[in-house]
Amino acid sequence: MQGETKNLELRDGHWHYNRRVPARYAAFDDRKRLRFSLKTTSLDAARERRDALIEADNLFWASLAGINGEAAGPQGEKSQRMVAQRRYDAAGKRALARGFTYVPAADLAEAASIAEIVERVSTVNLQDRGRKSPQEEHEAEAVLGGASPPPVTISEAFEIYCEEIAADEQLGKSESQLRLWKKTKQRGVQYLIDLIGDKPLFSITRQDAQRYYNWWRDRLTEKPGQKPLTANTANRDIGNVRKLYGEYCKFMGEEDRSNPFRNLSFKDKLKGEVPPFENDWVRSKILVPGLFAGVNTQAWHILYALIETGCRPGEIANLMEEDILLDHEVPHICIRPKRNREIKTQASIREIPLVGVSLEAMRRFPNGFDHYRDKPDLLSQTLMKAFKVRRLFPTPDHKIYSFRHSFEKRMLEAGIDHDLRLTLMGHTNKRPAYGDGGALSFRRDELLKIAHPFLEGIV
Repeated sequence: MQGETKNLELRDGHWHYNRRVPARYAAFDDRKRLRFSLKTTSLDAARERRDALIEADNLFWASLAGINGEAAGPQGEKSQRMVAQRRYDAAGKRALARGFTYVPAADLAEAASIAEIVERVSTVNLQDRGRKSPQEEHEAEAVLGGASPPPVTISEAFEIYCEEIAADEQLGKSESQLRLWKKTKQRGVQYLIDLIGDKPLFSITRQDAQRYYNWWRDRLTEKPGQKPLTANTANRDIGNVRKLYGEYCKFMGEEDRSNPFRNLSFKDKLKGEVPPFENDWVRSKILVPGLFAGVNTQAWHILYALIETGCRPGEIANLMEEDILLDHEVPHICIRPKRNREIKTQASIREIPLVGVSLEAMRRFPNGFDHYRDKPDLLSQTLMKAFKVRRLFPTPDHKIYSFRHSFEKRMLEAGIDHDLRLTLMGHTNKRPAYGDGGALSFRRDELLKIAHPFLEGIV
C-alpha cells in the first residue's frame, strides 16, 4: 500500500500530490515541496495523475538543468531542441495530471467553450501580481497550451513523410519496391543534411536551397578524369527535397509557406534515349548457343524472355505461375499487379503473346523465376556482368533495357499498328479506347513478323 500511495496524501477524502523537490534540482527550483489537490477521491485516478506529474516534474527539472539533468552549459542547436522537447512533453503530462488534455493555445481560443477556458484559468489561479516564477509559468503553459513543440528537423520531417504523409504511395509495393522508394527519396535528403546540417525544416532559407542547387551544379560540371552526373539525377534529388518541404507544409496546414526549393532545376542538354540493339547484333552476338554458360540459368532465360516481349526486366522476373499461360490456344503472359507488388502504370497491365525465343524460354520456366523474384538489383548485376565480360554491349550507352527499345523499333519498322504497339509496350494511349487492342491470335501473328530466327535448342 505504501508504494501505491507514494507522493500521495489524503485530505478530507480528496487525494493530493505531495513531493519534495530533489536536492540536485534545488538550485533551479526554489520550492521546497510540491503540494496540491488532484481533485479526485479515487485512488486509481490519483495514482494515474501522480505518475503523470512525477514524469512532468522530472522533465521540467531536466529542462531547467540542461541535458540529462546536469547543469546547463554551452549548448548547440541539438541540445536546445532536447530541452524544448522535454518542456513540451512535461506540459502534456502536467495538463493530464490536472485533468485536462493538452491543447495548443490557438486551438483553445478557436474551439474551446467559455466554460472550459474559465475552468483552465481558475485551475492555474492566474493573478495579476507581477512577475511569475518559472514553475508557475510552466503550470500555465501546461493547462493553457502555451508550450510549443520543438521545431521538426529535416530528418524528422522525412520520417514523418514516409510513415504518415506518403503512406498511400507505399500501398501495394513489394518489400524491394519499398526499399527502392525510400532509398531514392532519402538520398537527396541526406545530401542536403550533409551540406547544411540537420536543421529545423522551417528554418531552411532560400540561400540554403540555392547553396544545394550550386552544390549540384558543381557535380554536373565535367572535370578531368571524372564523369559528370546527369541533370536528371540532380533534378530528381532536388525535386524530392522540394516535395518533402511542400508536402510537410500541407500536412501541417502551412500551405501558404513559400517553398525555398521552388523553380530550381537543370536542363538536361545531354539527355539521350537508350539505344536499341540492332537485329544483326542480336542474331550474331546474343542468340548464340552456349553463350551464357556459367551464368545463372534463370537470369539468361529472363533475358531471352525480354527479346520478343519488350517487357521490363522486373516484369518478367516477377511473373507468377498463374501469369504464364502456356497451355492456352495462344501461349502468353499476363502483366498485372499483385496484392504485394504494384506495377509502373495502369497502362502496364497487358497480355503479351509468346513467340520465338521468348516462348522457348518461358517453356523452360513455366512457374516463373523464383531466384530473381522481387530482386531487381541482383538480376541487373548478374546480366550486366555477363554482358560486360562477353563484350555484348555495342556501345557504353547500351543497357539491358536496350532490348525493350529494340522491340519497339522492330514493331515500328514492321508497320505494326500504333495503338497495338502502345498496348504491347504498356505505354499510355491518349486516344479513346476502342475494343481490346486485338485478339491474342492477332497480336501473336503481328509479333511473328518481327521474331528473330534462332537455333533450335538454344535454351
